[in-house]
Amino acid sequence: MKTTLSHHSRGARRTVAVLAGLGMLGLAASAGAAVRGHEEIRNDLSQCRADRGPALMVTVDGIKSSSGTIRVQSYRATPDDWLQAGRWISRIETPARAGSMTFCVPLPATGTFGIAVRHDVDGNGKTDIGTDGGAMSNNPSINIFNLGKPSYSKVGVQVGNEVKSIRIQMRYM
Repeated sequence: MKTTLSHHSRGARRTVAVLAGLGMLGLAASAGAAVRGHEEIRNDLSQCRADRGPALMVTVDGIKSSSGTIRVQSYRATPDDWLQAGRWISRIETPARAGSMTFCVPLPATGTFGIAVRHDVDGNGKTDIGTDGGAMSNNPSINIFNLGKPSYSKVGVQVGNEVKSIRIQMRYM
């Protein structure tokens, strides 16, 4: 994946870094109330009722189109797990809808977790830097130096036995 950044703005550089990092890592994830790990789950908002924690209610804002798919993946926010191939907990993949979408991500236990989101605009399963979008929990600063992989400490969200709501902003080139 070769990208020339010299003619892009600083914001575009951040976006390229996000997408490159998410693409290189494959964005694999899984979760559920009875999470065993590495599971694709459906987006069941009823799993985020107040009495169903631990879970994250994730609202993704700024989805630019209703084409392709949105993938939401959860990881433990640790140096050994965050965005590491094969270390995801759960994955929700669903058709994209422009604007905002909300996802329920049940978690296996209390702790600190990170969420990675990818918008595969053409639905081809590959990261297309010029069109696809990416985002992470806590909306960390992304730049060319961290190659789209901010530290686990920047994305970590502490979750107890509750359903915690977070908002994530999609970024596109």
